Amino acid sequence: MIRAVKGTRDLLPLDTAVWNRVDQFAREVFRAYNYHEIRTPILEETQLFARGVGQETDIVSKEMYTFVDRDGSSLTLRPENTASVIRAYIEHRLDQRPGVQKLYYIGPMFRRERQQKGRYRQFFQIGAEAIGSESPFVDAEVIELVVEILLRAGLSGFELLINSVGCSDCRPAFIAKLREALKPVSAQLCSDCQRRAETNPLRVLDCKVPEDQPIIDKLPSILDNLCEVCGPHLAAVQSYLRDRGIAYEVKPRLVRGLDYYMRTTFAVVHSNLGAQNSVLGGGRYDGLAESLGSNVHSPGIGFSIGEDRLVMTVDQTGGEPLDVFMAPLGEAALLHAGGLARDLRRAGASVEVAAGAKLKRAMELANKSCARYALILGDDEIAAGQYSLKDMRSGDQQRVSREELFQRIGNRN
Repeated sequence: MIRAVKGTRDLLPLDTAVWNRVDQFAREVFRAYNYHEIRTPILEETQLFARGVGQETDIVSKEMYTFVDRDGSSLTLRPENTASVIRAYIEHRLDQRPGVQKLYYIGPMFRRERQQKGRYRQFFQIGAEAIGSESPFVDAEVIELVVEILLRAGLSGFELLINSVGCSDCRPAFIAKLREALKPVSAQLCSDCQRRAETNPLRVLDCKVPEDQPIIDKLPSILDNLCEVCGPHLAAVQSYLRDRGIAYEVKPRLVRGLDYYMRTTFAVVHSNLGAQNSVLGGGRYDGLAESLGSNVHSPGIGFSIGEDRLVMTVDQTGGEPLDVFMAPLGEAALLHAGGLARDLRRAGASVEVAAGAKLKRAMELANKSCARYALILGDDEIAAGQYSLKDMRSGDQQRVSREELFQRIGNRN
């Protein structure tokens, strides 16, 4: 038997019903905040992620699915989508459009990660980017949007964590201080952090190994080293969040795993997900466009929600209910049912027709399909122009005309 590739999975109908609800809630919130959908290719040039995400990140150095195409070019299945969105923003000159460009995406990403609860090698993200403003007001609005999506999806009990990772003016001095602090203790850290202590000390703060945390907690805090721009920026973001009634915790060790972040970073965690408890992460990336070849300063901030992990935490009960299950009795009734089902579907109802099933079996199928109504069609019903409509929840059954049927189903009563 051929099975799904390790780290991937099939989403079956009851699963996709929940996923569709989450997608719908996200799209509704994006529309309310004036975000517009962008769809980028799953394949990109490898250099896009090496330059944008960072050569020393785990994503680029360990996790990407990269291959050489037939023309000798190096291609990669996208491991994240911010770099792709910024590439499209530059390529199609979206910087020439007025105002902040608000873009969102929903789709699959690919990383060869170690399998954990809620983490897959093909995984899905809901994300957004607001490009063209350095204002902390935009930071707070993006975070507010994230919270709204989570609440609409039915998630509760989550925690919002925020931090600042500084900028090109203050971060180099902090990294130098961090590198010095790591010298006497790096040998006690995990092998990844020993390497990071030399190549990218800031990434040590992102370590998830429990045994390393007591050492990391004693390292210098970036909050004590923010410049005269980054400090007030973080304070303003906090002020805007408080004004919106959004609870948060400042987490000095929150640096995120991608090199392009600067100033505001944030994450949402949830206790139901175990040790790897992050639902989403995001932050500001004011220099990313320039690093990818843009000659126009295009500051931005964005986030990505791990949809696989979000779906794990929301209500999983039930699929999408069927509106009408038709039980035609005989060939003439089946012929009539075909046209009636078509008209009901055009009116927006979901309809299933039991072709060839006897009445008892049809009622069993209607019940197992979680149908709202069962519609019984026989020669007598068709001749009288009156259908037998059974409410599957209450058990009540009555005769209804075609017009009454469409009114009833249209009202979803």
